[in-house]
Amino acid sequence: MLIRSISGIRGLADSSLTLDVVIKYARAYHMLVPDGVIITGRDSRVSGDLLLRNIIDELVRLGRSVIDCGIVPTPTVQFMVQNTEAVGGLIVTASHNPAEWNGLKFLRTDSTFLHPSQCNELFRLFDNDIQINDAKDPGVFWQDQNAIHKHMISCVSLSCIDLNRIQRRRFKVIVDAVNGAGGIALSTLLDSLGCEVIELNGEPTGQFNRGTEPIPENLDSLCGLIGGNNADVGFALDPDADRLAVVDENGAPLGEEYTLVLATEGYLKETGRKESIVVNLSTSSAIDKLAELYGSNVIRTSVGEINVVKKMKDIGSEIGGEGNGGVILRECHLGRDSLVAATMILNRMSQTDKTLSQIY
Repeated sequence: MLIRSISGIRGLADSSLTLDVVIKYARAYHMLVPDGVIITGRDSRVSGDLLLRNIIDELVRLGRSVIDCGIVPTPTVQFMVQNTEAVGGLIVTASHNPAEWNGLKFLRTDSTFLHPSQCNELFRLFDNDIQINDAKDPGVFWQDQNAIHKHMISCVSLSCIDLNRIQRRRFKVIVDAVNGAGGIALSTLLDSLGCEVIELNGEPTGQFNRGTEPIPENLDSLCGLIGGNNADVGFALDPDADRLAVVDENGAPLGEEYTLVLATEGYLKETGRKESIVVNLSTSSAIDKLAELYGSNVIRTSVGEINVVKKMKDIGSEIGGEGNGGVILRECHLGRDSLVAATMILNRMSQTDKTLSQIY
């Protein structure tokens, strides 16, 4: 069974998400977006390589030029679309689903996910299975080997952090990347932030050694490593690295709800701004209490990242997110981003001599 939603499509890679299906979706997406370059990427699932190669082949056959970022976090592809002349992006990932699943996420020209009306049009085009002849001139394909580094540079250059102050603290961080797409990216970022990094499940093999969601019951190994290594903090990712969970120096998982709270408090303390913070209806009221302390307010939307992002755009909000470990900072791009979240949380930790558990 293939699952359709405003987040894209997902299915079992050996049955419902077949090569024929992804090729048809590539063709439908080609018809949906304007002329121009499309940026692609994928998470580390074993099935992803073949699926993405067939998608790229179809887009090139139709005359599209494609820049492929390889195995990278979903937010890295969003960042690349935001900061290039690309007209869209396509990511092969099933997010937090188990390894036997895979899926597709589709990006608009502004790097955000498709709006509901665009999803409906995409699904209609897929269902009609419109055939298109080979383009007179096929598109051009090339690989971008530096997408992660470009994304990382943006994170360390954020105006709402004090890079030198973070680097001086020399935080010790343990990263559990579930052998997904984010291990190399986050470890490289943390190194640039002056951190001592210990990696757990850091190779992008697609062999997920724990539950794929970074929720407390899946983080026993990470929690157990914290105390023995005298680490300051632990970070855990989902397979496509758009969500971040945090473990304190005592090995206690703080829960995904507090990722956004910690990042937002650091932002408000650093900037001194009064902000309208956009979150969805399922996000903890802790964000409301935090906003009140800093003279800010919270605006809530329906569940779904695109609903949060659309409201942020409508009202000009700079920060928002979801209580599932998703932090959205407009300055980088309008999407949940674990690299941005980790940077902002380390910045919050650098604002005080208190431990993370005391801040919490």
